[in-house]
Amino acid sequence: MNKHALSGMVLVLLAAMLWGTTGTAQTLAPAGLPAHWVGALRLLFAGAFFVVFVLVTGRTGPLRAQFVQVPWGWVLVAGAAMAAYNLTFFAGVKASSVAVGTAIALGSGPIWAGLLQIVATRRSPAGAWWLGTLLAVAGGSWMVVGSAQQLHITASGVGLCLVSGLSYAAYTLITKRMVTDTPAAIVTLCIFGCAALVAVPVAMLVSGLQQTSARGWGVVVYLGVVATGVAYLLFTHALRRISGTTAVSMGLAEPLTAFALAILVIGERPPAAAFAGLALVMLGLALVVRAELRSATR
Repeated sequence: MNKHALSGMVLVLLAAMLWGTTGTAQTLAPAGLPAHWVGALRLLFAGAFFVVFVLVTGRTGPLRAQFVQVPWGWVLVAGAAMAAYNLTFFAGVKASSVAVGTAIALGSGPIWAGLLQIVATRRSPAGAWWLGTLLAVAGGSWMVVGSAQQLHITASGVGLCLVSGLSYAAYTLITKRMVTDTPAAIVTLCIFGCAALVAVPVAMLVSGLQQTSARGWGVVVYLGVVATGVAYLLFTHALRRISGTTAVSMGLAEPLTAFALAILVIGERPPAAAFAGLALVMLGLALVVRAELRSATR
């Protein structure tokens, strides 16, 4: 068994667990802060987290040289993709329902990643990866939609969430390209710094300055530092060990955490269909893991 690839997939699963707390955290937050400001502020606080992390763990001399070697052209593209992912995801969820928006954004990401890899490398992921990914996408969609109290679908919401999935896939594959030569923390700091510089002015332009309560700020800080900063630091380290397409597919474990928290914290009682979707996600992820380990061994 390839321990290098296995450790990478474990890191993605840990990141997905943190991503899965996002919905519960937002549920506990007071209403009032616009969705695009939530997306922008989480990028801003994530960027601040990466600055502190790099300063605490790095040294002045080597850091200066590492920043010089950063491929800034790719960083700008990845930063724009991350900003687009956050802004379009929250806007798409607002235009449709949370269940529909989440299912489309999460489910389309791995499919986009597979298609982008074909375009970029002219090599398709393995058949087992496609099968596992499609099963996990179907199961995750079944879990999210099957647990929803109500569904609302709009063309604009669907389009925004598809763009969100595409942006996430593009961010992942570009980051995978960069972390082969540049430290993961440096890459993540540069990308999220650029993303915040894009997202915050857009939020300001759309709705101006906003105010929220101390509890609201606490939720935003948690989303930025833990559910985004720590999670994407783990995810970026994982990209040094596994393929970008596998990393995107393993991110489909996110609904598993959200599902468990909805039951344990919010007190929801999902229908049997949601548990069937849970089984499909686990089966699909098992196939993705098997495909990645076989590829790494070869």
